[in-house]
This record gives sequence, structure tokens and C-alpha cells, in this order.
Amino acid sequence: MKPLRSSRSRRIAGAAVVVGALMATAACGGDKNDDKSEGAGFNAATKGIANASTKTGGTLKFINKQDFDSLDPQRQYYGFAWDFSRFYARQLITYAPKPGKASNTLVPDLATSTAKISDGGKTYTYTLRDGITWEDGSPITAQDIKYGIERIWAKDLISGGPAYLRQVLDPDGKYKGPYKDKTKDKLGLKAIETPDAKTIIFRLPKPNGDFEQMLAMPTGSPVKASKDTGAKYTNQPFSSGPYKVQSYKPGKGAVLVRNPKWNKASDPIRPALPDKVTVTLNSNLDAVDELLIKGDYDVFLSATGMGQAGRSEALKQHKGNVDNIETSFVRYVDFATKVKPFDNIHCRKAVFYATNYTSLQTIRGGPQAAGDIATTMLPKSIAGADDYDPYGILARKGKPDAAKAKDELKQCGKPDGFSANIVARNDQPNEVKAAEALQESLGKVGIKLQVENIDGASSASITGSPSVMKKRNLGLSMTGWGPDFPTGQGFEQPLIDGRFIQQTGNYNVSETNDPKINGLFDTALKETDPAKAGESYKEINHKIVDLAVQMPFLYEKNITWRSSRLTNAFSSAAYNGRYDYSQLGVVK
Repeated sequence: MKPLRSSRSRRIAGAAVVVGALMATAACGGDKNDDKSEGAGFNAATKGIANASTKTGGTLKFINKQDFDSLDPQRQYYGFAWDFSRFYARQLITYAPKPGKASNTLVPDLATSTAKISDGGKTYTYTLRDGITWEDGSPITAQDIKYGIERIWAKDLISGGPAYLRQVLDPDGKYKGPYKDKTKDKLGLKAIETPDAKTIIFRLPKPNGDFEQMLAMPTGSPVKASKDTGAKYTNQPFSSGPYKVQSYKPGKGAVLVRNPKWNKASDPIRPALPDKVTVTLNSNLDAVDELLIKGDYDVFLSATGMGQAGRSEALKQHKGNVDNIETSFVRYVDFATKVKPFDNIHCRKAVFYATNYTSLQTIRGGPQAAGDIATTMLPKSIAGADDYDPYGILARKGKPDAAKAKDELKQCGKPDGFSANIVARNDQPNEVKAAEALQESLGKVGIKLQVENIDGASSASITGSPSVMKKRNLGLSMTGWGPDFPTGQGFEQPLIDGRFIQQTGNYNVSETNDPKINGLFDTALKETDPAKAGESYKEINHKIVDLAVQMPFLYEKNITWRSSRLTNAFSSAAYNGRYDYSQLGVVK
């Protein structure tokens, strides 16, 4: 999911502090003389809270160009799906509902505090709050949290979500998941203990300094065993939050309504301002922008930026409704190194040299709107990032080096070039356009690239399946990634650690399984000092570039629309620059 921040503090921020911050921060605006709309002002949500308010009521209307990968918290990996799930799924701990980098602080949610850590960093103990309930009014228990986490071991049914908790709690893969669990209560995972309904204890085989970051993900959400419908749970997840799913129609959208059994006193995070939350799907990005500008919808759920036409109109005519948000995403091209000819490093390097990076940047909006050209995979905000550039991309100002590309083609035994296929998601128009721009630049050195468009919702079964990539001869994938949490582990490990390769829901598309890289992750995870861990992540980052298994091209910014009805909008570093959706309200 996305890059961004430095290590988060483990300080506890109480509810009063959070509410105080929301109320005390003024809605910041741009130059009102240039503002031709009723918005709070250009970049208001990047400077503070745009239209701070505690008013309840109304319908918060999201629109999106692609469907959820899942509504099942244990199966989600799309960043917008994670953020949206906070309306109906809670975790032991979460991120502070504050603007900017302050959001990086971990705060208690279902738990009364962050973890009590003992045994040299291997034991984490939590006590649950009073008054936390399911949508049927029954109490949320420690056993519910354990059961929810156990579901991610059932990879045959519950696939697609991050594997961190599984890797950390059961590195040998001994547990088989609750559906194959022979214990009476289906709670046989030994690494998690629930001595009573209010206490949950995690016992790690070895320390991992990012463990609480992992628990803050949707995979850490409780699931009530009696309401678990396995692979069908995505259609009707049972709510532990202020809203419940009234309806979900794949390809159409979703409707959330208030959960009357939610106890506001037990939830210091979510103000639950709207009466209803809706998501409408429309795969035409230009149409999405038009509908936003028209006022039919409040927020673009994916927050991946407006298209060229919409961006131009918004900046010229409605600048007060626009935020130019620095995201934590890196846009890049993945190489499937088991697909010929990309099993040859020189064929991969030929692509690096033949690429017109400036063209890819321009396609996505140019340096001001879209962000800087990237030369490594690690986002600038994460310890270990630097300006490593062995291909001289910045020195040649992002332009291709045809001579070096042709030399690499000779070394890979393809002096006249070769043919290859690249996957791009058709519900990500900028992704398709970038693939087409890459097609044009590679064609100039004889690399004939065929663009194959796929539906974003099917990514897990195509790019996420090594066998499908090989069968369909898909050697390249145009994609993007942001950190799951703000460390090298949170960004790089799912993409490059060989132990994370899966046959479904795979994110290590290159199938890189380098012992040196895997060992560097182990070294970094033992460190409690982020700077020291960063040295290992820097080495990993350099090795990724040297191996030419992923080709980054953009550290992303985007233009985001904020409706004039929207209240409490602010850019949150914890959510890759997107607004903290759980805080939003609307003026009726």
C-alpha cells in the first residue's frame, strides 16, 4: 500500500487531545482573490483542517474509478480500501486523527493503551476498552480479535491482504487457519493468548520493532466467528465501527448507514459525522472529475489525482476546492524476471536506459502536479532513502540514453530488440497512458511493447499470480506502491523479500529471492534505532536498482478535489497523504 513517514512515536494521544486538535486548528486557505469557488482555499487541507466542524448529518458521497479489492478487512490491500474500512472495522490501535505528520502517532482504539511490551520486545499485551460492541450489540472480545487475525492463515480462502502478521507470529507456517483448526473454539494459534475476554497477548518468536504498526492494519480487525462467511465475508462484513454495510454491489458501489449499537464513548477516534456514506463506481476518470466539479460527489476515494482536463479546469476555475497533496507513493514498472527475456539482467537494463522518464512524468501531470522523477524505490521520507542513481537518469534530465540501451541489448543477446507485454489497469487511466508512453520510447531502440489492459479489481489474480504472469507472457507491470507503514520493512518487504512470494495475492512480481536482501531485512528488524535500520534498507534499496528488477519513475504528488460541502478535511501522512476519511463530515 504506500511511502511516507519517519518512525512513529508510541505516545498515547487521548480523545480530548484529538478533539482539541480538530477544533483548535483553523481552516487554512489560499489567496482568496484567486479563488473562484466556495472551497476553503487552495491547499487548505495540506496546511491544516479545511472547514473544521462537529456538525452531524447528511450523506458523504465518494466516487471512485475502481472497485474495492475487498471489503473483508483481512483481504484488503488497496490503500483506499484500508482507509474506507475504518468506518466499519476497528483495531487494537490505530493512527492519530490529526493533520500531516502528527497522524503518524499510534494511539489506542479497541485497546485502552498501546502495548505493554516485555520479554525483550517479544511479548505485547493489551487490555480492551469497556463498551466496545458489534453491530448486534454483543461485546467485542479478545477472542474475536484473535479469530480475525487467524483468518489470514487461511490463504486458500482469505487471500490478497498483507502477510506481515502471519510472517511475524508464525514464521514456520505451522498454523493452518481457523477453518482447518481442530481446537474446540477454533483459536489454536499459539502465538496469541486470550486468558479472558478483555486481555490479548501476542508472543513473537523474535522481536520485530514494527509489530504494532502491523496490528494497526485492517488485518488486525476482529471478526465474530459466528458471522464469518469465509470468502463471502467481503459482501457483508460485520461491523465493529460506527457504520455498517447496508449494501455492496461489486462494480456498482457500496452504502454504509449508522450502526445504532456503536458506543461513541468507547471510540475516541471516529466522530461519525455523516448519517450515511456512499461509494459510486465510474471507470471514466474524466466523467468522475466532471461529477466532482459539478458537486454531485464530495471526494474521489482512490485519491490518485484528477485527469488532465479536470485538473486544468479545477485549478483555473475552482482552485479553492483543490489540494496538491504529496503522497507517499512511488510509481514504477515491475519486471517479471521469470518471463523471458526479462530473466536476463541486461534486457532489463536496456529498458532503464531506453525509458523517457520525463515523458512518464509529463503524462501524469508534470513536475509541479505529479512529483519528482524517481531513481530508487524507497520514498524520500523513509530512513535509508537517498539519491542513488547508477543509470544517470537525473544527469540526463530524464531523457533516454539510446546508445547505452542498445549496448545492453547486445549484451542480452537481443541486438535488434525484442517483443514484450506490459500490464496496465484500465481503471487507472494515467497508468495506461504511462504504459503507452513507455511503449513509444522503448520502440525507438527496437523493444516492441504491447500494452494489455486489465481491470484493477482483477490484479490480485493476474499480476498477483506468478503462474498467470508466465502463462500469459506478461513481462512488465505498470503499477504504484506506498508503504504499509513508514519503514523499509513497511514499504519494501512485500515487494522484494523472497519469503513473501505467494501463488495468489503476490506483490513480489519480480519473484526476487536474493539471500543477501532477505538477510538485510532480518538485520534491520532487530534494530530499535531507525537510523541503524535505515542503513540496511539503504543497502536493500541500492541492490534493487542494481538488479534492475523494479524501475521507479515518479515520487508522486497529485491534485485532489475537495467539495464545498466537505468538512474536517485534512491530508494525513498516515494514509499516504489522503484525507482521513473517518473524520469527514458534510454540510447538509
